[in-house]
Amino acid sequence: MPTLLIVHHTPSPATSELFDAVLRGATDPEITGVDVVRRAALAATASDVLAADGILLGTPANIGYMSGALKHFFDQIYYPVLDDTHGRPYGLYVHGNLGTEGAVKAVESIADGLGWRRVAAPVEVTGSPDKAALEACWELGATVAATLLG
Repeated sequence: MPTLLIVHHTPSPATSELFDAVLRGATDPEITGVDVVRRAALAATASDVLAADGILLGTPANIGYMSGALKHFFDQIYYPVLDDTHGRPYGLYVHGNLGTEGAVKAVESIADGLGWRRVAAPVEVTGSPDKAALEACWELGATVAATLLG
């Protein structure tokens, strides 16, 4: 059974709402046969990434960049997984109170360096998540999970 790893930093109610929507999409009952594993960014390890068939990343945008927790995750796993995860599908959601562009650019740059394959456009949410943002996060979770089924 393929495994989807969700690595997230969820320090606020807004990022928590987005994470919950992503998780609901990834675990939708119509998507069977995917094991969904969730790890906080500060707890996720290279072993988690190596055991996953796809990765979904979530972060707030802090001062125009990804959270320090997600950056720490990348710092810890980059070289240990570099040779073994080329082509892994991934998705990304970002919440910010101002801009999210810098965080998206930074995550995509690292994911490109790892050779991961983006399978959906990043979901970028500014301010309080509305219905459309939550639906986009649900869709992101469902899309990345369904991608693992072939």
